[in-house]
Amino acid sequence: MHRTDHTPFNILFLCTGNSARSIMAEALANNLAVGGGKFKAYSAGSQPRAKPHPLALETLRSHGLSVDGLRSKSWDEFAQAGSPQFDFVFTVCDAAAGEQCPYWPGQPMTAHWGVEDPPAAGDEAAQRKAFKNAYLTLKRRIELFAALPFEKLDRLKLAEQAQHIGSQT
Repeated sequence: MHRTDHTPFNILFLCTGNSARSIMAEALANNLAVGGGKFKAYSAGSQPRAKPHPLALETLRSHGLSVDGLRSKSWDEFAQAGSPQFDFVFTVCDAAAGEQCPYWPGQPMTAHWGVEDPPAAGDEAAQRKAFKNAYLTLKRRIELFAALPFEKLDRLKLAEQAQHIGSQT
């Protein structure tokens, strides 16, 4: 999947609530140190919460990432005319992976990058640990994805690699 104009690839990270994992993935992929400027990332959920989880935002800040502009949003927002056309759509929770997604124009590549749900980990100490683990898992996957030789891989091979990365921790 080669681009001659060096425009970033658009990625949409999906989760049911769009309050933790997908929000963290959006921030990570937009961070130049992680994504290398290859991506413009977005996130959304099928049933978005009112706002991002405070521990997701705290985790991002603790790693030096900006949380400005991060908000929970419905995936319907990105199915509207005039929305970005996505190159990749990744689900980061098992529930969203099983849901019927809207139609995404442009036939983006999809992969499932399931990550445990940090708010479901238990008490606050367990949640903090789970948020840290989710952050590190997503960071590693995005780094692996960014390191792929996009210009040398055909669409099928790139999709295969994206799916394989989802099984990495």
